[in-house]
Amino acid sequence: MNILIVLIPVSVCLGAAGLAACLWTLRNGQYDDLEGDAARILLENGEPSGEAHQRDTEKAA
Repeated sequence: MNILIVLIPVSVCLGAAGLAACLWTLRNGQYDDLEGDAARILLENGEPSGEAHQRDTEKAA
């Protein structure tokens, strides 16, 4: 039973730290551009999609 005196405050502090980290990411805009992050993996070398398409059409011609 004495271990609960230690475990309960530690778990509350860890939960508060997780909540603070989540709120910090929300306030700093980490989740603002989810579609851009999903499309970025499909692009070569971080090029915008227009440049990659233009380069591919120039190679084909």
